[in-house]
Amino acid sequence: MPNYRFQVKSQDGKVQSGTMAADSASAAAAILRNQGVHVMAIDQDKGARKTDGLMSTLSAMNNKKATQKNVLDFTTQLSVMIRAGINLRAALDGIADQTDHKVFKKIINELKADVESGKQFSDALAKHPKLFGPLYVNMVRASEMSGSFSEMLDRIGGYIAQQIETKKMVIGASIYPAIIGGMAVTVTVFLLTFVLPKFYTIFEGKEDVLPWATNFLMMLSKTLTDQWMFLLGGVAVIGGASFAFVKTEVGSFWVDKMKLTIPVLKGMFRSLYITRSLQTMGQLINAGVPMLDTLTITSEISGNKIFEGMWRKVHGSVKQGRKIAEPLQGSTILPKAVIQMIAAGEESGKLGEVLDEISVFYAKQLKDHIKAVTGMIEPIMIILMGSIVGFIAMAIILPIFKMSQLVS
Repeated sequence: MPNYRFQVKSQDGKVQSGTMAADSASAAAAILRNQGVHVMAIDQDKGARKTDGLMSTLSAMNNKKATQKNVLDFTTQLSVMIRAGINLRAALDGIADQTDHKVFKKIINELKADVESGKQFSDALAKHPKLFGPLYVNMVRASEMSGSFSEMLDRIGGYIAQQIETKKMVIGASIYPAIIGGMAVTVTVFLLTFVLPKFYTIFEGKEDVLPWATNFLMMLSKTLTDQWMFLLGGVAVIGGASFAFVKTEVGSFWVDKMKLTIPVLKGMFRSLYITRSLQTMGQLINAGVPMLDTLTITSEISGNKIFEGMWRKVHGSVKQGRKIAEPLQGSTILPKAVIQMIAAGEESGKLGEVLDEISVFYAKQLKDHIKAVTGMIEPIMIILMGSIVGFIAMAIILPIFKMSQLVS
């Protein structure tokens, strides 16, 4: 049974610490609370911990960084507990006891401490912007003013779940092409550096009568085998420079622009950014967040510099008293039908509902685009890999076949 270090506050306000044995941290906390004290902190005794091979290593890696999945679980649990009539401090305390992720557990305890000190929950969340972004904080702040906290948490949970699902779909669509591309490169390098050099003695001195493909591959093979250190260094330099360029303002703008212009991928990316932007905007409007704040958050969450610039332009226009649809009229990245529906939503006073419906439509369209892109890329990559391997094989076999005919 593991030992746990604890820190508690008694009813007279005295802080005490010590160690105790228990089956789990939650069990230890329950024992202490039954003694009539307030549990401030509890953690497994580091001196008594035993490493458990690979499992403990994996567990430590898992506890290094909190993810949006942790945020989603936290939001869902908090919504259920608030709806059940449990006050916020007690709900945070209960969730912290049940959380195994050490980093996220620490964050929840910090949220609880801030709430106990009298801070608004939204202000406490704002201290952790990497996990609780501006959309999360502003929606919670709006619910604090309207009194619809649990309903707003449900809405936030649905939004996060949708974003996680969309991210999984995009990543899943890129895994297969990446694997095939990696295999193509690996097989090509293997053939050029390990297989083709074994034919040097057969082909050497016969360059004048060899096909151009064989001569080209022999030259490429010798370059790879003799200059591999320089080539590897060159690839590393080019890769590092490209990575650094993409991180710059100009580089990220160029990459985002390419995403919207590549023929096979532009439909998928446009659906992704439209879904993300309009869903964010709709959620914030329905939550009662001011329009200028909504547009600022939408531009930050859009995920593409081109879309970000468009929403910033709309923000400036709305700030001058104009409607949202007016600056969008000349946009080339939003379909005209979407702009017309936004204008209709403004006129009817149901813009939030209209944006939700549009985002649902484009979410479905995004799934269709991902399926189409995956279906197109798979045969293209297979044909490309087969062509490369076939070209190398023919460049090796064809001259051997001709020489055997001459000998016979």
